[in-house]
Amino acid sequence: MKTLGAVLAGGRSRRFGSDKAVATLGGQTLLDHALAALQPHCDAVVIVGRDEGIADWPRPDMGPLGGIAAALIHAAKTGFDQVLTAPVDCVRLPPHLRALLEPAAAFLATQPVIGLWPVAALDDLKALLTDGNDLAVRAFARRIGARSVASDFVPPNINSVADLERLGRL
Repeated sequence: MKTLGAVLAGGRSRRFGSDKAVATLGGQTLLDHALAALQPHCDAVVIVGRDEGIADWPRPDMGPLGGIAAALIHAAKTGFDQVLTAPVDCVRLPPHLRALLEPAAAFLATQPVIGLWPVAALDDLKALLTDGNDLAVRAFARRIGARSVASDFVPPNINSVADLERLGRL
């Protein structure tokens, strides 16, 4: 299976207070950390939701599902079978992430934005986004029968500057 990695970086970072993607940890941006964390698990990696990447689909402000949809559309056009997603604030991932989530569709129980989504699920996601009633990743996961996968590894989740500072001290 050919896997496209997608860093979901289109959020407004309201709780963080500024653009989370460009915040630094250990001298590197969170975006750079997320790209580096995802790269070993994928054949290629793209950024979604930023000017230097792929635009969310169908438009910005659809939450993570808009980013996942954009990544699935890009994957379908470029010959990938599945998309492995991670949020921009996820600076570490389990070393065996892809094996943990295969076969698609599956997501980490502790952070459903970290998921492996088959390109074949694109029509279901488009329908969900068009309907607009429930834009939660778990709603999409239920719709396509994705598995929730438990893992001892809990990825860091950076929602505030205090979270970033705490992670920097570790």
